[in-house]
Amino acid sequence: MPNNLLNNKQTKLLVGLTGGIGSGKTAASDLFANLGIDVVDADVLARNALHLNSPLLSRVFDHFGEQLKLPDGSLDRAALRGIIFNDSTAKTWLENLIHPWVKKCVINALNETTSVYALLSSPLLIESGQAKLADRLLVVDLPEAVQISRTASRDNNSPELVKKIIEQQINRSARLSLADDIIDNSGDLNHLKKQVNSLHTKYLELAQLKTNQEKQQ
Repeated sequence: MPNNLLNNKQTKLLVGLTGGIGSGKTAASDLFANLGIDVVDADVLARNALHLNSPLLSRVFDHFGEQLKLPDGSLDRAALRGIIFNDSTAKTWLENLIHPWVKKCVINALNETTSVYALLSSPLLIESGQAKLADRLLVVDLPEAVQISRTASRDNNSPELVKKIIEQQINRSARLSLADDIIDNSGDLNHLKKQVNSLHTKYLELAQLKTNQEKQQ
């Protein structure tokens, strides 16, 4: 692995998967998982950081106020999203709270993977520096108009809020310029599945090549 935070035994190929909000990262990573590949999803870990009764959640309520608390005591994530994407100071505060916790969880999870190669899925793979952990960068891409439409429908957010979220992520052209591999997710699920299957074959070959190189060292 390219990063010494991973243990010495963890030398398998690691593919970093990313894409803008609503691009279909989860759909793609689920297909890799169906092929037997271990997936570490940083977005899921970040959501877990603010689960019910989490000490981090208590700090969020202390900082932003009890109005973000739903009747069952959990977080009103839509309301929090509306705050942080309209206030850069609030967004920075939340990131400084969550990112160190997520980074630790990501490293621990990667060290537990056992498949031939592993996948690290993260919406902020590039922005957070997590891409340094990966051997290859896979970007799930689609036109911005489709991205906005799908996200607004999925999350019940306004197109204006989705646009603000997109603006605060690395821009599409910069993301694509860093990619080793690209999935075009503007089509249907079958189109996505064909691309994942093709990349899976490629990654199996690269994983074997890396293993052989490690043995020769």
